[in-house]
Amino acid sequence: MSKKLILLCLVFIFSNTTFAQDVKEKASKTKAKTEKVVKAKKEKAEKLKEEKAKAKKDAEKAAKKTEKDAKAKTSKAKKDVKAKTSKAKKETEEKATKIKKDGTPDKRFKDAEDKAKETKASATGKAKATAKKTTTKVKKTAAEEKEDMKETAASKTAEKKVADKVTGKYKGKKVFTGPRGGKYYINKNGNKTYIDAEQEE
Repeated sequence: MSKKLILLCLVFIFSNTTFAQDVKEKASKTKAKTEKVVKAKKEKAEKLKEEKAKAKKDAEKAAKKTEKDAKAKTSKAKKDVKAKTSKAKKETEEKATKIKKDGTPDKRFKDAEDKAKETKASATGKAKATAKKTTTKVKKTAAEEKEDMKETAASKTAEKKVADKVTGKYKGKKVFTGPRGGKYYINKNGNKTYIDAEQEE
């Protein structure tokens, strides 16, 4: 009887030891799994943070480049106007109204002077238009453009009211062509945003 009792105790101790080892193994496996999941989440969050920072940096870089280009175009247009104006002035001075021998003004030179004035006015107008166009064409950053493209109640209502015909698409938005050939889409505020013809899809 005592042998059976000792044997039973040994079996009990052995089973407890085995059970304790199983629990310990399970706990270590669960811990390892949890650590792995936490590590993966942490890596994913860091990667996402890096991507956001890179996107922001790229957007700022693009905005600066566009602004620089716009300034360069404006200054070039101003220089062109100045050059044309000085040229027209010089020509006007050279061909100033000449007087005939009898004291009356020579009409040939008067016509040349009028033409020079017209050229100067035309050049100034064109340069101003170019400068204005260049300034308004400063592109938005990627984030601003994405925000501008959102569908809102205002944009849907404005699209229904537009009388111009749809001629294409631009980043998922309908592109309308105005009566003078200008291409535009309706932004999130329900306003027209003009684009270049080559930007149309």
